[in-house]
Amino acid sequence: MSPNDVLITGIGLVSALGEGVDAHWQKLTADRPQPVTDAERFAPYVVHPLPAIDWGLQIAKRGDQRQMETWQRLGTYAAGLALDDAAIKDEALCATMDMVVAAGGGERDEAVDSGILEASAARNDRGVLLNEKLTTDLRPTLFLAQLSNLLAGNISIVHKVTGSSRTFMGEEGAGVAAVETAAARIRSGQSSHMLVGGAFQTEHHDMLLGYELAGYLHRSPWAPVWQRQGAEGGGLISGSGAAFLVLESREHAEKRGRKAYAQLGTVFSDRIRRQKDDLASGIAALAARAGVADKPMLAISGASGAHAATAAEKQAFDATSGVSLRGFSSIVGHLKEAQFPFAVALAALAVHNRAAYPVFDAEVEKPFDGETGSVLATAVGYHQFEGMARVVAAD
Repeated sequence: MSPNDVLITGIGLVSALGEGVDAHWQKLTADRPQPVTDAERFAPYVVHPLPAIDWGLQIAKRGDQRQMETWQRLGTYAAGLALDDAAIKDEALCATMDMVVAAGGGERDEAVDSGILEASAARNDRGVLLNEKLTTDLRPTLFLAQLSNLLAGNISIVHKVTGSSRTFMGEEGAGVAAVETAAARIRSGQSSHMLVGGAFQTEHHDMLLGYELAGYLHRSPWAPVWQRQGAEGGGLISGSGAAFLVLESREHAEKRGRKAYAQLGTVFSDRIRRQKDDLASGIAALAARAGVADKPMLAISGASGAHAATAAEKQAFDATSGVSLRGFSSIVGHLKEAQFPFAVALAALAVHNRAAYPVFDAEVEKPFDGETGSVLATAVGYHQFEGMARVVAAD
């Protein structure tokens, strides 16, 4: 044991399953965990929607709520859940707490975009048209709301987390880099306690557009992530959700008498050249660095369902007889920047409760009846970037 061991002392989760640690553990450990989906609003695409949320429980001021887009409210809300869960929502502790956030861009104003396109079809002076729209429809606060670092800014304003702040962009890679950076700072002694996580709101046409332009979205009825090969579309079903973790050094947690869910081991990341190198071999090499062997191990997989990446991850772990995969995107959807923090959170819950999740796909995933003193969390990006971490018992 080291005073600078990285302990997970608080978890804040929101997904289609609900909010909070207890709701997710209960629903994901039911005999047959069931996804919550919406196949109507964005047909032919399926999404995993947000549950009903009383934002005021974590964002008290309505003025703060109004100036945030949904993805920012979602992240700020989940961050508050994590702080409450760690019993660290204290003015002095939050004032010295550092923060690393994984975030994408903001939500576009679809009405304004549609109005500009409609008007441009009937006018040739499009430069004049854009200037008119700039002075009437495109308000400065709209641009501010789209800045990726505004999520961290809102967390600082609402929850008074006012230590250093960093924001990473880059889909799953942003989540991996955020957790990796936060853990490294604690391990090196640069920080004693940190808030780290991300949020993604998929229920917006432009968020789905980003996936679909590259041909990643699944167009068939819902199916588990491992069973979308050969179906129409690209295999990815997205979800709205957020995951935040409170990480503390062992010394800091013990001084305030806080028990941990689990200890976060080293985070391993890579950017395999998928056009040139074999992705499955690269994932296997990354797993070996993370300590995966033929011994029984539960792996909380962030597989997205995207055909090439998901097939490669399955191939890599099928070659390691001891690993039992749990593709949680089957149940909550692909959460983009929040994918890896969510995987780490679910791994920590399995370690803490000393119990495994049942299979999320009875046809593909293997039952697991071994020990959960060490659980793997993975995120193989649907387009690029790979990350893994071992989560182990804190004692």
